[in-house]
Order: sequence, then structure tokens, then C-alpha cells
Amino acid sequence: MRIYKFMHSCLVFEDNGFKLLFDPGKFTFAEGLVKPDDFADVNAIIISHIHPDHLDTDHLKTITSLSNATVYANSQVGEALQKEGIAFELMEQGKYTVGPFTIDAFDVQHEPLLNAPIPQMTGYIINGKILHPIDSMEAKLTEIPGIELLLMVTMAPFANELRIAAFAESLKPKQILPVHDGYVKEFFLRSRYDNYARYFEKAGIQFHQVYKPGDYIEF
Repeated sequence: MRIYKFMHSCLVFEDNGFKLLFDPGKFTFAEGLVKPDDFADVNAIIISHIHPDHLDTDHLKTITSLSNATVYANSQVGEALQKEGIAFELMEQGKYTVGPFTIDAFDVQHEPLLNAPIPQMTGYIINGKILHPIDSMEAKLTEIPGIELLLMVTMAPFANELRIAAFAESLKPKQILPVHDGYVKEFFLRSRYDNYARYFEKAGIQFHQVYKPGDYIEF
């Protein structure tokens, strides 16, 4: 399996020629480094919640028209999609099969935000080994067994590095792929990635450093 990172929290999982796209939000396309055409061959799309850094309905319309991909979303996201005429299939609590991927979907609490309501948000376990908690560090997540790869929020208005690192360590994954970092300059990103990598190396956890849109890891 390959996992491609584009910008911020936008990821593509590829296995046996099937491509699953997660959260192509506004930050993904903000600087023109990533375009909807880059996702013309995806087979399915999952949107985790309605925040604009995860959901951009204008670009999503273009992607679905190019790819004819099936969109999966929770109820609140689905309401937003319906208003824009975007078809979707409900994905909330339960086990789903999407191409070659097994997706365990579950409700998860978004971290508190300044002067903003908390949205309905769905987290995911992919193929039983990859945890995508989206914008959550709920204590219940640390009780999930068998996680080998954590898709980890790297920086956010709702967390600092000490809390992020403590959450990741409590899960004890073998690997970390950083996400939620699309709003910082590259020189700062490299500095923080280097720091995370040195820190997690002490715990025997591999921290993947991916910088360019479309870079990938093998899992």
C-alpha cells in the first residue's frame, strides 16, 4: 500500500490500483501546488467533517466530475453536500469495505476550538492497523489495540507539541505520518519535523518526513 500526502490533511491511499482520497479541503488547493486534476483517477473519497480545511465543496465537485468517485460522509457533512448537489453514501459508525480497504468508522470528538462550534466528526481505522483520528486526541483512542501507523496532527490551533507527542506515545504505534500542517512555511515545518523525528526515535517510533505534495510512504 502507498499513502500519498498532498497538503494539510489531504491523503490518497492506493492499493491494487484503487485510490481512496481523504479530506481534500481548502488548504490543499490554497497555493496552487495541488489541483483537482491531480485526483482525476481516484475511486472513492471520504470527508471526515465540515471544517473547510477538510471539505471544499467547489473543488470536490470538480474532482467528482473528473473521477466519478463515490463520496462517503457522515450526516452533517452529508447535509452540506446535499445543498451543493453532491451525491454521497453515509459512513458513520460501523465497518465498511471500500475497494480493497476495510474501514472501521466511529464517532470521535473534535478538539475544542476558540469561538467555534464542535462539528460532527468521524474517525477511521484502515485495514485494522492505521488510525486516522482526524482532529482528535480523545483518551479513548489510546485504547485501540494493534495500531501500527498513526496519522498524527502535527500542529493545530487546538494543541501544542507536548500534548500531541504525549498522545502519540500513549498509542505506541510503530510509525507516524504527520498531517494537519498545511498552513506553515516549509522552513518552520522542517524544523518541527526534525524535532518530532528525534523525539520519537527515542521511543522506537519512525516519524516519516514528507514535504512535497504527492510524496508517499509504503506501508
